[in-house]
Amino acid sequence: MATYSPDSRAAPHLSFSNRYHGSSMGFLHLPTIAKAGVKRRCRPPLPVERWLANSLLRPLGDPPVRIVFWDGTALGEEGRGTAGTLRIADRRSLWRLLANLALSFGDDFSAGRLEVQPDLVRFLESLYRSHRPWHKASPWKRYAANRLWLDQDLVYTCAYFPSQDTSLEAAQRTKMDYVCRKVRLKPGERVVETGCGWGALARHMARRYGVSVTAYNISREQVAEANRRAKAEGLEGQVIYVEDDYRNIRGEFDVFVSVSMLEHVGKAHYGKLGRAIDRSLTETGRGLIHSIGQNEPYPMNAWTERRIFPGAYPPTVREMMDVLEPPGFSILDVENLRLHCALTLRHWLARFEQHADEVHEMFDETFVRAWRLYLSASVANFSTGALQLFQVVFARPQRNEIPWTRKHLYTEQDEEIGSS
Repeated sequence: MATYSPDSRAAPHLSFSNRYHGSSMGFLHLPTIAKAGVKRRCRPPLPVERWLANSLLRPLGDPPVRIVFWDGTALGEEGRGTAGTLRIADRRSLWRLLANLALSFGDDFSAGRLEVQPDLVRFLESLYRSHRPWHKASPWKRYAANRLWLDQDLVYTCAYFPSQDTSLEAAQRTKMDYVCRKVRLKPGERVVETGCGWGALARHMARRYGVSVTAYNISREQVAEANRRAKAEGLEGQVIYVEDDYRNIRGEFDVFVSVSMLEHVGKAHYGKLGRAIDRSLTETGRGLIHSIGQNEPYPMNAWTERRIFPGAYPPTVREMMDVLEPPGFSILDVENLRLHCALTLRHWLARFEQHADEVHEMFDETFVRAWRLYLSASVANFSTGALQLFQVVFARPQRNEIPWTRKHLYTEQDEEIGSS
């Protein structure tokens, strides 16, 4: 089970961005520091430190942010028009920010040496809107604590909300139906899914659409739980969960589905994924890839990369084509669901806060603050357009069973399709 464990050489703190070029504004928030009951030396900041702190925000587009130092002095006026206040607990935290904004902001926020007031999401949104070019936050990982704030099926990918007041549980079920409709599942078809998480989508496809599913996952814990649930739901044999890598897919299938696995594959391996899909699909096969993405190819935020999401990378649409173009697949549909992802994350953040005390008991205060920052920054990334959520539908080029319109996505009725 993965846990948040700051590097012993650096104090825990979050950071704005590695560099200002592609500064992964994946999570900026600012703390009101100094833990209760802890006395700190209050030698005021030197003039050069105030100047450096002021210059810290320039590469971010000079957002309307107020900085309060450890002695109570401040940069910027408090009042209307200010996106928020960043409180820096001590001189060392300031210098860590100056040395490596991307990494240190996250670590120090987690440790309580930085605080953001009054609202973390609003503060981060202001930073993202001020900053060009945008950078990204990150995707979603399974910690045992996630069980406390996910839906009952433990789906930790973007939901689909027919309306903004739809519940998270209903929106996740709607998302699974939306994926199934996009690939036009038919009873008796064979589906292969890669990166199946806790297995909810595979069971949904089998139960609701009458298909057989082989789902791959490298997590032993998740495969065991998914198999347990499939057996309990009477789907044993119709749904098979395999503890293995996508590169080892065996068999022939009518449909390929991957929801939020591409972020973990790495650009260097896109060709291998494409060949695996090509090898596994029939001559008239089709598929869908659902992935967090970005508009421009910037590296992951340093703090997120090290503390939350090692090895992750959200691709651009062009980079996703490196998976599908070499095998010669035709792109049928591309949709961006980033606002649905922002709303999904708001639900997760609200549930996380409801269970923050339980999460603290399972881990510690640093873990709670780190995930609060991660979730808040992720909301801000999607709501401001720093991150995207792409769904790409593709098929063999000779397949002519293609809907004439998109009506089938929003109604239960079948729609006329082209001749095969």
